[in-house]
Amino acid sequence: MKAKDIEKVLVTGGAGFIGSHTTDLLMEHGYQVTILDNLEPQVHGQERKPPEYINKNAVLIYGNVLDRELLTKTIREVDAIIHLAAMVGVGQSMYQIERYVDANTRGTSNILDVLINTENNIKKLVVASSMSIYGEGKYHCKKCSSNVYPGLRNEAQLGKKQWDHFCPTCGYPLTSLPTDEEKPLLSTSIYAMTKRHQEEMCLLIGKAYSIPTVALRYFNIYGSRQALSNPYTGCAAIFTSRILNDKPPYIFEDGNQTRDFIHVKDVAQANLSALEHNNADYQTINIGTGKSLSIKNLAETLTKLYDKPNLQPSISNEYRKGDIRHCYADISKAQKLLDFKPNVTLEDGLTELAEWAKTHGWNVTDLFEKALKELKEKHLAT
Repeated sequence: MKAKDIEKVLVTGGAGFIGSHTTDLLMEHGYQVTILDNLEPQVHGQERKPPEYINKNAVLIYGNVLDRELLTKTIREVDAIIHLAAMVGVGQSMYQIERYVDANTRGTSNILDVLINTENNIKKLVVASSMSIYGEGKYHCKKCSSNVYPGLRNEAQLGKKQWDHFCPTCGYPLTSLPTDEEKPLLSTSIYAMTKRHQEEMCLLIGKAYSIPTVALRYFNIYGSRQALSNPYTGCAAIFTSRILNDKPPYIFEDGNQTRDFIHVKDVAQANLSALEHNNADYQTINIGTGKSLSIKNLAETLTKLYDKPNLQPSISNEYRKGDIRHCYADISKAQKLLDFKPNVTLEDGLTELAEWAKTHGWNVTDLFEKALKELKEKHLAT
């Protein structure tokens, strides 16, 4: 059911991975969509050409959320905003600090400043947050019968290849649990910090000025249209890029660390649901599957899908500073408030990614080794 009094939706970052799928779904449901996108070269290439998959019935505006004049004109013409525009990349954010804070934090502050200081008719704001703001996930100590929220593992522990967490009280190994929205936040990168800024600024201004606002904490998203040549994107795309270039997926630690992988079409559905459900206003909501998968398992599944059994994952037993061990979503709040249910199974989703990559990724350049070299030069990886 369409959102009341909302016909025109602005999708910032709408030419990107999540944004383009969200645009398609919005238009399928009868909304008029305007895309504002700067066609970031790291995602779209140095020529900044609009991708061929962009919905031809959407209005594409080439521009930046840092352009106040353009934002003011654009926002005046729409009824709601789904704010997805952001620089993404945990490792890169740790040595391109100004770039990430500028795009993510200041870009969002610009949108909010325009919302409250210019004439507009915005009735809803949905903002993309991230599971990265949690840091480590939620854990349980069976011996102490209590939940534990550990910080980052120290370098002394990582240097000994002791990857797992232990109870700070009794020393017993901890068990990972689904992470709910009440888990204390602990940003472990500049990227995570800027996502927290985006979330908290939007909710603060939304409440203060009665602009219904929802912050969606996305977990690890994968699927078609992901930038395969961007070495700072999700690991499913990074592994895919390696495999397409006949190189084995490179894995930090022992490969048994786990994440929650959700297909982009399910994320687009969550964006639509947040736009249309009023009972989620002013809430933070996890968007994941509620299931954990090891990084090693993901890599092995992808090599099978590409029929490259010889490309066994390279388990490095090295580490990156700021990496977490386990985090997967408790999605009960999304189920309750958004009637959300992930529909794409991991097998179907990875198959969809593989089929798309085979037809669109033939000219992909694998930049992972360059990115790893940069991390090592900055002493952010071993």
